[in-house]
Amino acid sequence: MKNITLSLFIFLMVGSALPAAAASCYADYKAKQDNPLRLHYGVAQVDGTCDVGSAKTELSARLSEQGWTLLNILSVFGEDGLEKRKDSAGPNYLRF
Repeated sequence: MKNITLSLFIFLMVGSALPAAAASCYADYKAKQDNPLRLHYGVAQVDGTCDVGSAKTELSARLSEQGWTLLNILSVFGEDGLEKRKDSAGPNYLRF
């Protein structure tokens, strides 16, 4: 009986932690390209920890692969902040 109770407890604890871990994280940022100078504002999904430092590391690498240099991360936010940034990001909305 102890094994069943312990197994049920572990199952419930792991199951209740999954929705929190599955929460989406996004960052809005500014980036540039040189020769000729081009600037853009964008919104991107962040896979790691939802903080500015992690977003900076992750997006810097992604943007660099496409010839862009990350200037700064403006903020990190959840799904609730996506819609109000969509128009401002234009073609760079969830592009990188």
